[in-house]
Amino acid sequence: MAKSCPCGLPTSYPDCCGALHRGERAAATAELLMRSRFSAYALRDEAYLLRSWHPRTRPAEVDFDTDLRWTHLEILGATGGGLFHQEGTVEFNAHYRYQDKDDRLHENSRFERVDGAWVYLAPIG
Repeated sequence: MAKSCPCGLPTSYPDCCGALHRGERAAATAELLMRSRFSAYALRDEAYLLRSWHPRTRPAEVDFDTDLRWTHLEILGATGGGLFHQEGTVEFNAHYRYQDKDDRLHENSRFERVDGAWVYLAPIG
């Protein structure tokens, strides 16, 4: 049986975020893009992270901490970001393990559509 997707949805990685990472389909909502970006961080997929970042805020590269392991994602809420929206927000806790301690990153992120595709813009605040 295929392993569950790191994003937390009850689907295998190849059928869930893997399809987005491979470019077979685009995220339909800002939340799905957020989930796919979490999976990309968990799997250290720099190409997908950069591709799904807004051109105005995209860094030159992603600096992965090899001692940090992303463990699970908790979506707390969202505004906009749906099929017919041009922008939206997703609030989440991204849980990780670092130096034998569990912790979390809490963020409320902004997303926009660029050429019809959802991209990550920046954290709010």
